[in-house]
Amino acid sequence: MPAYLIVHVTVNDADRYAQYRALSLPSLAWHGGIVLAADDRPVSLEGEWPGPRTVVVRFDSVDTARAWYDSPEYAEVRRIRQASTSSSLAIVEGLA
Repeated sequence: MPAYLIVHVTVNDADRYAQYRALSLPSLAWHGGIVLAADDRPVSLEGEWPGPRTVVVRFDSVDTARAWYDSPEYAEVRRIRQASTSSSLAIVEGLA
């Protein structure tokens, strides 16, 4: 089953976040991740939206998404994101 990584991001350091974006795309590609959406102004229909930037990435499975997140090639990149943003990430299982 496909899985989706949903990310809510508030950028605190634009220069470092630009570095993160450049480095994260190859690590996603190595694990089959495909960015489906990235929006700095999502339209919230109900409730509080947790961050101005929302990103959705598709993976082949929850296990593949988790393998990307835990991978050595993403470890340093993840630290750059964590240092330059306030963010929340979740992996959700898709429907068949």
